[in-house]
Amino acid sequence: MQTTHEVRVGDARELDLDSESVDLVVTSPPYPMVEMWDDAFAAQDDAVAEALDAADGEAAFEAMHALLDEVWQGIADALVDGGIAAVNVGDATRRMDGRFRLFPNHGRIIEGLSAAGLQQLPGIVWRKPTNSTNKFMGSGTLPTNAYATLEHEHVLLFRKGDTREFPPKDTDRYASAFFWEERNEWFSDCWEIRGTRQTREADDDARERSGAFPLELPLRLVRMYSIRGDTVLDPFAGTGTTSLAALVSGRSSVAIERDADLAATFEPRAETAPDLSRDLAAERLEAHREFVADNPDTANYEAEHYDTYVVTKNERHIELSTVAAVERTGEAPTRFRATHEPF
Repeated sequence: MQTTHEVRVGDARELDLDSESVDLVVTSPPYPMVEMWDDAFAAQDDAVAEALDAADGEAAFEAMHALLDEVWQGIADALVDGGIAAVNVGDATRRMDGRFRLFPNHGRIIEGLSAAGLQQLPGIVWRKPTNSTNKFMGSGTLPTNAYATLEHEHVLLFRKGDTREFPPKDTDRYASAFFWEERNEWFSDCWEIRGTRQTREADDDARERSGAFPLELPLRLVRMYSIRGDTVLDPFAGTGTTSLAALVSGRSSVAIERDADLAATFEPRAETAPDLSRDLAAERLEAHREFVADNPDTANYEAEHYDTYVVTKNERHIELSTVAAVERTGEAPTRFRATHEPF
């Protein structure tokens, strides 16, 4: 099996994708009212810069989200019927005009995705890795003027139309099944993602500028909401973490990023995909075997491709994918082709 991976340098508001050409969107946009992204928003709309200069938090918040609304309209058109959009976002806290404020980004993006015609599904709250001992801001240990520290972000989940349809006994869908115990963990509405895998990727400055989320986050979402051979879009690609998750999972990808330097960091990350995909597959299979050993009376079906038992009939067909090779095939946009083989 082969997949393709495209990295475009450009504006997410100008997707230039065919209608119904994308099966899944996994993205994390710049967070409005978080200072590290002020300049990026202001460069796209003078109204943002004027509102920030005037310390008008409400106007700046709305002007920034108006820019994101254009992207949500584009991804709604690009998604297939039944396709899923998973948008990771955190709320912002900021002192504006002498007052401390919370800016509820997740609520405003729900409005934008709904206005684009997508239907909201139950979402996920995940706790970010942190070593901070400070659990509040404001007046320290004295009541009543301290504020809780935001240690979580939201994965907002939306679907286009009704549930996606597949041919009976679709081989790719059954091969892409997840293990029973993975289902029970992944489809909880509260995740804690810590100690995530470090790969050879962009330098620390690039990761800091992009605000990249941990690889485990898009990996779960890609496995939950797509099948092998699908196309995954990230319109705010940063260093390409979503594309890397798609690559090691046997999905194609399209990545769009305004910053050419950040976009360029995907190529060295893609070079890690063969080793990374094998490690991930081995870890996943080993974790399942440990589950079976601890729950011998629960797993009663034999897997077709691996020496292990599984809990449900659908799991029998699981076939973990690895990357055999990745080659660059084009420039501007940068394109890659990956060859996949079963683990």
